[in-house]
Amino acid sequence: MKIIKLKDGSAKLVLEKLEKRGKVHIEAIEPVVREIVDNVKTSGDVALLEYTKRFDKVDLNRDELKVSPDELKEAYKSLKEEEVEALKSAARNIRIHHSRQMRELDFKETVEGVRVAQVLRPIRRVGIYVPGGKAVYPSSVLMTVIPAKVAGVKEIVLCTPPDKNGKVNSAVLVAAQEAGADTIFKVGGAQAISAMAYGTESIPIVDKIVGPGNIYVTAAKIMVSHDVAIDNPAGPSEIMVLADESADPQFIAIDLIAQCEHGSDAIALLVTVSDELANKVSEQVYRMLKSVKRVEFVNEALEKNCWIFVSGSIEEALQLVNRLAPEHLEVMVKDPFTVLEKVENAGAVFLGQYTPVAVGDYAAGSNHVLPVGGYARVFSGLSIRDFTKTMDVVSCSRDGLRNLEKTVSVLAFLEGLEEHSKSVSVRLKDEKQ
Repeated sequence: MKIIKLKDGSAKLVLEKLEKRGKVHIEAIEPVVREIVDNVKTSGDVALLEYTKRFDKVDLNRDELKVSPDELKEAYKSLKEEEVEALKSAARNIRIHHSRQMRELDFKETVEGVRVAQVLRPIRRVGIYVPGGKAVYPSSVLMTVIPAKVAGVKEIVLCTPPDKNGKVNSAVLVAAQEAGADTIFKVGGAQAISAMAYGTESIPIVDKIVGPGNIYVTAAKIMVSHDVAIDNPAGPSEIMVLADESADPQFIAIDLIAQCEHGSDAIALLVTVSDELANKVSEQVYRMLKSVKRVEFVNEALEKNCWIFVSGSIEEALQLVNRLAPEHLEVMVKDPFTVLEKVENAGAVFLGQYTPVAVGDYAAGSNHVLPVGGYARVFSGLSIRDFTKTMDVVSCSRDGLRNLEKTVSVLAFLEGLEEHSKSVSVRLKDEKQ
């Protein structure tokens, strides 16, 4: 891995490149995606079947678009018992963590006689997209469906591409069942996004679409976003490790490699105050490559998107963290909880030597659908808040209304909205007669 001192001039160009990593460029594919979105919008299932045959290389009929109960039963039978148990265990932890987020604000007086609260209400119907392709992602099913279920979403529609045999991966189906998806459709790509946004004969219109996907899926979500709510733009996965001399170079090296396992566009960064640690991590990375299965992806990512930065202090390192706003931040320093207080921008934070990103990806209960590309500066990871709306609730007694009358009246006249003032005074008019 390339080692750069932050004070060196060469660091400036690298950092500028990293700061621009979140820009989504869909111009080149926009005409193709627009055609798919519009065709599905007008032709419904006919278009879905046509695109499934063209892109997924499988010829389905309309009745086969929806995953059947028999297919779900077969999925359970085809997995090992330990695999099913692992999915159930992860689902349980995710459910526990996200259930704690369901907090409403009780009524509280702001002025004597005036009480204000805030309540949560679920979105009615949500569409979940689960990608296929290079790998299968049952964990992403758990991370997206469970928060929606905990939030109380009435109907959860899941779309995922079929394989060449017209089947959906068994682990994905079991995860969907354990998480609580209501219906599962064998539809992928931009066509799935359009189907959920506008509806077809088989797939209902949803109110919001969430879930990661490739650039075609991202482009389709952007295109339909004026008609249906969407989540944050997806992008290459990324990790940043903040470490001091107390960190174990072997732990850091394997975590950087693990992130590159996602694909050749993954980003892996280390910022450390120790020159010695920087060199040891670099050596460990190349030593470990000999036993990596997805070595082509990892090698390409290491060459293009991975750097080790050496800073003059932890404070300078934290400035870099907050500037780049990584998706995953591992903090491997002597006192990670103290450092946490100064972390402002990160999708998720993993504290200490024994907290690799992988535990958050799969089993701890935290969500792994996180803002990438620097969007952690302004966005949060997926939570029940993505599947709920808040409603402020106000309750005034007569005395409370009287206490607010002057404030409302002055502000209403200030804005030229006199009837607003009258809506208060008319309720109190008998007191002034």
